[in-house]
Amino acid sequence: MAKETKKDTPNKALKNEAPAVTTSVEETFALEYEKDRKNMRIAIIGAVIVHIIFFLIQVPEIIAQPEEAKKTKVYVVQQVRFKPPPPKQQQDIPKQRAKKVPIPDPTPDEPEPIRLPDDIDQPEIDMPDTDIIFGIPEGPPPAEPEGPIRVGGDVAPPVKITSPPPQYTEIARKARVQGVVIVEAIIDKQGNVTNVKILKGLPMGLDTAAADAVKKWRFEPATLNGKPVAVIYNLTVNFRLQ
Repeated sequence: MAKETKKDTPNKALKNEAPAVTTSVEETFALEYEKDRKNMRIAIIGAVIVHIIFFLIQVPEIIAQPEEAKKTKVYVVQQVRFKPPPPKQQQDIPKQRAKKVPIPDPTPDEPEPIRLPDDIDQPEIDMPDTDIIFGIPEGPPPAEPEGPIRVGGDVAPPVKITSPPPQYTEIARKARVQGVVIVEAIIDKQGNVTNVKILKGLPMGLDTAAADAVKKWRFEPATLNGKPVAVIYNLTVNFRLQ
């Protein structure tokens, strides 16, 4: 009996220790399950928060898009095409002549004058009071020149009337200078000499004496078609010692 008691004692200890090991494993699984559930809850809550934030960001943009679409106006330009008017058909409408209504003759016994039909047009000829002159009419007279012109063609040269001789200067007389002085001057419509210019002169004051002498000369003016005109004319003054 004593031996059986010794053998049963270790078995009982083993039986008492086995449930303790089983309990610790279950607790470990329970703790891991609780951790997984917490992690799952945190992940779901985080996903929900992320979706809420995304929804809050996107909803105003989605709402604003229809309003912007309403604000933007699209204008469509259509090209206006004008149709040409249809051609008018010209119809020759015959003109109706007015009917003549006869007027009763108040004096049937008197003879009526002979009248030509009204349809015949009688041309009226205006005869001039004067005789008809055949020929080409003369043109208007040529216009008079505004300024002095050169002698030549239809311009008749002026004719000298008086020409006082030039006065010798004392120094030229002593030096016995002789020769010709040529001047260019304007002879106006009255025959006076103006605007004297020396073309060829002599020394010792003879060119000045020639210009002074020419200014005292008088001419019959040059003429163009019988009318006096101013001309540009060259004059010659001789200096000779006796």
